[in-house]
Amino acid sequence: MADLLGSILSSMEKPPSLGDQESRRKAREQAAHLKKLQEQDKQQKVEFRKRMEKEVSDFIQDSGQVKKKFQPMNKIERSILHDVVEVAGLTSFSFGEDDDCRYVMIFKKEFAPSDEELDSYRHGEEWDPQKAEEKRKLKELAQKQEEEAAKQGPAVVSPASDYKDKYSHLIGKGAAKDAAHMLQANKTYGCVPVANKRDTRSIEEAMNEIRAKKRLRQSGEELPTTS
Repeated sequence: MADLLGSILSSMEKPPSLGDQESRRKAREQAAHLKKLQEQDKQQKVEFRKRMEKEVSDFIQDSGQVKKKFQPMNKIERSILHDVVEVAGLTSFSFGEDDDCRYVMIFKKEFAPSDEELDSYRHGEEWDPQKAEEKRKLKELAQKQEEEAAKQGPAVVSPASDYKDKYSHLIGKGAAKDAAHMLQANKTYGCVPVANKRDTRSIEEAMNEIRAKKRLRQSGEELPTTS
């Protein structure tokens, strides 16, 4: 009986020491604190969404507003706002270089921004419709001028002044004309006019002449030799 009781007691876990109890207490406190922070974060997101829904609703009902710029937000807040805007049927964009400085702009569907307007916001500039229209007209004018220049072909560049007039006090006005001369062939070097090289005889006449010379040569060969 004593052996059985001893084996039972030895198999039972020992009561935690003071150090173990302190560790478990801290772990429970940390878990409770983390849960509280999560609940607070969730509640803040809910409240932020409600606030954004109200601002977006007021923006829609205000006929005098076509766009609205919000203060810089963090990534999570921007994500919530984009979702609210999408549900409301509006258009939204984020602008800004640094993540902490990025902000959201919302637009009514019928007043969606053009590419030029979006480029201005991306470069940190304010959108001026009047300046944008002037810039567009200048761009169209420049493009039209380029097309007309392409149709006309390359421009002919003329010198500002004639070099003969510029240096007339040195070479005189008639120097270039007096220096010009025509090169003619010198007959002493065997240059024969082309007209003199042509054989005006017909083929038949040339053949008859060749045969006559041949007969004459043969007849000369047949003459007896005198001693």
